[in-house]
Parts: sequence; structure tokens; C-alpha cells
Amino acid sequence: MPRRKKNSILNAALRGIIAGATGTVALDTATYMDMAIRGRSASDAPSQLVHIIAEEIRLPLSSQGVGSQDQTARNRESGLGVLLGYVNGLGTGCIYGMLRSQFGEIPIPLAGTLVGLTAMAASDVPLVALRVSDPKTWGISGWLADLIPHLIYGIVTVATYEALSK
Repeated sequence: MPRRKKNSILNAALRGIIAGATGTVALDTATYMDMAIRGRSASDAPSQLVHIIAEEIRLPLSSQGVGSQDQTARNRESGLGVLLGYVNGLGTGCIYGMLRSQFGEIPIPLAGTLVGLTAMAASDVPLVALRVSDPKTWGISGWLADLIPHLIYGIVTVATYEALSK
């Protein structure tokens, strides 16, 4: 691959990561505002996902060994669950940046919606596949609590990427 092409893809990926980080802050802000307004608790689904994966790969999260559920293991599950969200947000932004650099003009609302839905799928599909959550039980408020922050993530990520690309 010619050096110029390689550098442009790397630059697009880096802009995507920065855009994804900005989008992740927007998603977190929207989520925490919803929690504050409605008085709802944070989801424990990411922690449960980490717990299942750790058990499956026999990764001890506690000094007590695999399967122990002491406070240390629960804290690690919580921290790793949050980190998975950052991996999703930055990773989705990076992929968007690399793909976006290969295409012409795309309307921000369309691209933002697609990026937001992609990030939502990246977080929800593993939860459903490992039976941590069942979307049939979410109800309208549960779907909206998931959908709206992800759409905000998508719009902010795409708008940030476009601003950084000018």
C-alpha cells in the first residue's frame, strides 16, 4: 500500500477514535441525565456480561479463584463492564472513520443514525446472545433508554468526525 494511502487511513482511524470518544461522552451524559431525571439505577447488564465471559474463559476476577463472587470480583466486573462500553464507543468511531474516508459525502443525520444503531447492536447483541438480557421484556421506556443515548452517540460521533476532517 502506498505510504500516502496508509497515512490517510491511519489519520481517518485516529479522527474516528477521537470522534468516538466525544460520542461516548455524549452517550454517558445522556444516560446519566436519564438516570437523574427518572431516578433509575444503572444497568448491571455489562457487569453480568463480564461475569459470564470470565466464567466461560475461566478468568479469575478474585484472589479466591474462578467463580468467586466476593467484592473484589464484583468491582472488577463493574469496571470491566464500563471499559467494554468505551471499547465499543472508540471502536465504532474508529471503524466509522476508516469507512467514511473511503466514501463521498454522507448526510450527517443518516450516518449518525447508522453509527448509533451499530454501536447499540454492538452492545446489545452480546447481551442477548449470552442471555444476560431479553429485549422482549424491556418495554417502551427500556428501549428508549437504550436507543436515545445511542442515537446521540451516533450524531455526535459523525458530526465530530466531519468537523475534524475539514
